Amino acid sequence: MTSFPQGFIWGAATSSYQIEGAAHEDGRGASIWDTFCATPGKVARGENGDVANDHYHRYPEDIAIMKELGLQGYRFSFAWPRMFANGDGAREERGFAFYDRLIDSILEAGIEPLATLYHWDLPQALQDKGGWENRDTIKHFADYSAAVVERFGDRVKKFTPINEPWVVAWLGNGIGIHAPGKIDRKAAWAVAHHTVVAHAASTNAMRSVRSDILTGPVLNQTRSVP
Repeated sequence: MTSFPQGFIWGAATSSYQIEGAAHEDGRGASIWDTFCATPGKVARGENGDVANDHYHRYPEDIAIMKELGLQGYRFSFAWPRMFANGDGAREERGFAFYDRLIDSILEAGIEPLATLYHWDLPQALQDKGGWENRDTIKHFADYSAAVVERFGDRVKKFTPINEPWVVAWLGNGIGIHAPGKIDRKAAWAVAHHTVVAHAASTNAMRSVRSDILTGPVLNQTRSVP
């Protein structure tokens, strides 16, 4: 390839837990990564995402840098527990309002927002009920997906339901080096199946709200040698 196709989007990507901080502000519920990072021996130097890049407060500065870099697109992720503290039930309006401000600022900078619905920060309340091993989580995820598109689908048109589901299944539940830190191959197979089903359920839920959105997976590529 000597050139990129017309319409190729030059951009950058982040995830909510890695950059937002504000882990205990404005009604945000705990995620499995909060719990994992608080478990001794799981994370180097006991570090966590309580503050991270403080993007929750400093997003205008971050977006100004994106504009200076000439980004055409920016993929971010919604923090499920910031909008639904327990993963289902009552919504937290302050969480929704934050993403209103974020999306509007991205658009004002002339950048296209691309959104991930799940970048690994499952509400801890759902993990306590079995997490992705529990098939009920699929329905909760579909309901959350519909709520997101209902609120933001007028401005965001491209969504990915789950970021790198292999990581969720294997690193989180098979070998335990990611949250929730389980070492259980049987659990990993169940999670792998349920996240694939959840991708479809999420897509159907979003399209039932708006037919003008695009969805697709984000897969990590791992080179394997026999």
